[in-house]
Amino acid sequence: MTNRPGKKPLPKLPPPQPVVEGWESHAEEASGGVLAPSPELEEALREASEAVSDPRAQAPAPESPEATAATARIEDLSAELVETKDRLIRLQADFENFRRRALREREEAIRYGAQNLFKDLLTTVDNLERAIDHARRGGGGDSENLLQGVELVQKDLLGLMARHGVTEIDAIGKPFDPAQHEAMAQAADASVAPNTVLEVLQKGYKLRDRLLRPARVIVARPEEAAVEGSEGQATD
Repeated sequence: MTNRPGKKPLPKLPPPQPVVEGWESHAEEASGGVLAPSPELEEALREASEAVSDPRAQAPAPESPEATAATARIEDLSAELVETKDRLIRLQADFENFRRRALREREEAIRYGAQNLFKDLLTTVDNLERAIDHARRGGGGDSENLLQGVELVQKDLLGLMARHGVTEIDAIGKPFDPAQHEAMAQAADASVAPNTVLEVLQKGYKLRDRLLRPARVIVARPEEAAVEGSEGQATD
């Protein structure tokens, strides 16, 4: 080819170089064209294949609505259990304090329950002492003043008992009541109905609706018994 005037000649290209093969070619040449098997390589390939083929191994499975609700219910029950235990501990402490306070009040009631009664009795004791002192100074001749002093003491005692709810059982002329009366004897009396209280030998008292002591009484004998008694006395 002739060079055109005014242009430079083209440079010559170098001859093509042979392709250099990678490590695979060298490994194949060293092993006669076949790669030698390796246990580590096979294990790595197996794990990689399982990871690619099983997507569940790459991402965790989402929880179902039932499992989420059960988890929330367990958390609620756990919180409720803690609250119940705390409330039970507080209730036990309150009960223990109440038991101690009730025991202390009971001991005080047993020891000082009659405090108000004896406090009211002091005035009656003072009046009784005045009556005795007055009788001693009079030499025993002024019996009327002594009687008045004793009657004053009796009046004070009855008033004190009434203030504390103690009342006398009204028995004379009333039908015999075994819940309030104690019959000591029978007597014939045609003017009243049988089993009527004729006489009170010892007064009875009640504390509000509770019996303190029954009244000891004499009761009218039934008519039949009175007739039999009179016939027996006539026969004798």
